[in-house]
Amino acid sequence: MPEVKQLFVRDVGGNYFPAGVAEVVETAKSLLGKKLAKKSRSLSSPAAVVDWLLLRLCDRSREAFCVIYLNTKCQVLNVEELFHGTLAACSVYPREVARRALLENAASVILAHNHPGGCPEPSANDVAMTKELQKTLDLIDVKVLDHFVIGAEAAISMAERGLI
Repeated sequence: MPEVKQLFVRDVGGNYFPAGVAEVVETAKSLLGKKLAKKSRSLSSPAAVVDWLLLRLCDRSREAFCVIYLNTKCQVLNVEELFHGTLAACSVYPREVARRALLENAASVILAHNHPGGCPEPSANDVAMTKELQKTLDLIDVKVLDHFVIGAEAAISMAERGLI
């Protein structure tokens, strides 16, 4: 594979200019988002989900809560940033998550939120909220497959930690 020394972007007039870091990151986010959110596409691996979530959420200055809706074959139905919060908290409403899951006809969901402070370690509130969401979604036969907490450079899977 040839070494890339400089990336260029084209403006609306057809002129090319050197891409800055912001353009490269935005392009990567867009490409990963399209790949993940493509309807009827199975999730290739948890690592692909984590990569996409890291790009989307790691540099936020306030908390954001995402839901990935999946069908019975673990194919992506939709990806949605459902709630936004402050620097240290985000209000999540189980009723709204359940309503959206029903509208998407989801069989399961993957949850994710970021910690703007950079540390991806799940808090006691994160664990309690996830358990509350599980109880609510269980009532309508929607399974919570995982909840990722996204930090500045890493993500933690609550399922891998045995917290789900």
